[in-house]
Amino acid sequence: MTTTGSSNSWPAMSAGTASSPAGRGEPLLEISGLCVDYGFADDAVHAVVDADLVLHRGEVLGLAGESGSGKSTFAYAITRLLRAPGVITGGRVLFHYSPDAIAPAARSSLDLLDAGPEQLRALRWNRIAVVLQSAMHALNPVLSVGAQLTDVLRAHRRDMDRAARRARAGQLLELVGIPADRLGNYPHELSGGMRQRVMIAMALALEPQIVIMDEPTTALDVVTQREILEELMDLRDRLGFAILFITHDLSLLIEIADTIAVMYAGRIIETAGARQLYRAPRHPYSLGLLRSFPALHGPHQRMTGIGGSPPDMRQLPAGCVFHPRCPHAFGKCREDAPPLMRLRTSGRAVACWLHEPAAATPAELALPEPAAGPPERTLPEAAPPVVSATTAQQTAMTIQSPRSGS
Repeated sequence: MTTTGSSNSWPAMSAGTASSPAGRGEPLLEISGLCVDYGFADDAVHAVVDADLVLHRGEVLGLAGESGSGKSTFAYAITRLLRAPGVITGGRVLFHYSPDAIAPAARSSLDLLDAGPEQLRALRWNRIAVVLQSAMHALNPVLSVGAQLTDVLRAHRRDMDRAARRARAGQLLELVGIPADRLGNYPHELSGGMRQRVMIAMALALEPQIVIMDEPTTALDVVTQREILEELMDLRDRLGFAILFITHDLSLLIEIADTIAVMYAGRIIETAGARQLYRAPRHPYSLGLLRSFPALHGPHQRMTGIGGSPPDMRQLPAGCVFHPRCPHAFGKCREDAPPLMRLRTSGRAVACWLHEPAAATPAELALPEPAAGPPERTLPEAAPPVVSATTAQQTAMTIQSPRSGS
C-alpha cells in the first residue's frame, strides 16, 4: 500500500531506524507509515496515524498508552483482523519469513497489507498468533478445553490424527503449567489465571514466530499476573518467538519488555529501551505516565499524573495532539505536529519539539542515558509455592516422629 509521509521539513523516522535491542535478532516485522481510519471522507476518525515500528526476532516489544489511544486498532490492522468501519488507508507491514507455503520460496518477505485470503490463512496461527483482549472470556463456554485446543490443530495440522492432536493438546497445557488431565474441563471449571494460560497455550499451538498479546493480564490480580508473565518470558526464552505486548500498564512493560513504544491519540510519540524509558523519558506524556504509578522500591515520591483528558479523536487539537495537557508546551507545539525523530545521541526516537536543536529542553526530559543494568522491578513478587494440606500434615508427622533406634 502507499505509505503516508509527513509534510514537515524535519525528517520523520522510518521503520528500521530504531535501535535494535542488544542480543536480539534481525527484524521480523517492519511496520512503516501505517494509517487506519474509522469512517470515510470528512467524517473519518484517524485512529492510527503514520505509525512506524520494528519487531525483532526474539524481542518483547511493548506498546503502551491510555484507553482509546489506538493500540488495539494497530494490532488488528497489522494482522488484517480489522472489521468495518475500520479502513487501512496507508502504510506497509513487512513480515520476514522462512520460505514455506505462505508465499513463493523466491520471496523473502511479504507485505501483509497486500496478502490474499489464502496467504493470510496460511500465515495466521502458523506464523503470527494473537491473544485477544479479554482473553479469559474468549473460550467457548460449552466446549471443553481439550476440544478447543484440538480444534486449532485440526484446522491447521490436517496430517495429525485424533490421538496425536490430543497428545499435543496435553503437552500445550503442561507447557503453561496446567496438568494434562484438565483437558476435559470446561472454562467455568478453571480459575481466571488458568483460562488465561489456556489462551496462551492455544496461541503457541503451532509454534508461531510472533505472538501479539492485547491486554492479556488486565483482569487478573497482580500476583497471578506476575506468575503468568514469568511463565511467558520463560517460554519466550525456550521457544524463541517475538512478542508484541499491548497494555495500558507501563509499569508492567518496564519489567518484561526489551523496547517500549508509547502511543497517544493514534500516534507513536516515543520509542526507547525499557530501561531508557524508565530512567530517562524524553516525551512529557511518557514522563506523566511514569509519575502515575508508585515505585515499590526507593524513597517515596509524589505522584502527579497527567492533567486534563485524552482528546476527542473527532476534533483533535492543531499542532501536537498532546499540547493541551503538556506543561512545557510553547508556540510551535500549538501550530505544527512533530514527527517521530530519532535522537542522534541515544538512538531512541521521540515526537516532541522540545528536543529540536534550538529548543530549551526541560531538565526532567534531558536526564543522562542510563547505564546498562538488570531489568527494573516494578511489580509485586509472585506468591510462594502453595503447600497442600496433605503435604503439610506429612511434614509435621515426620518432624514429630521419634528417630529410629531412640
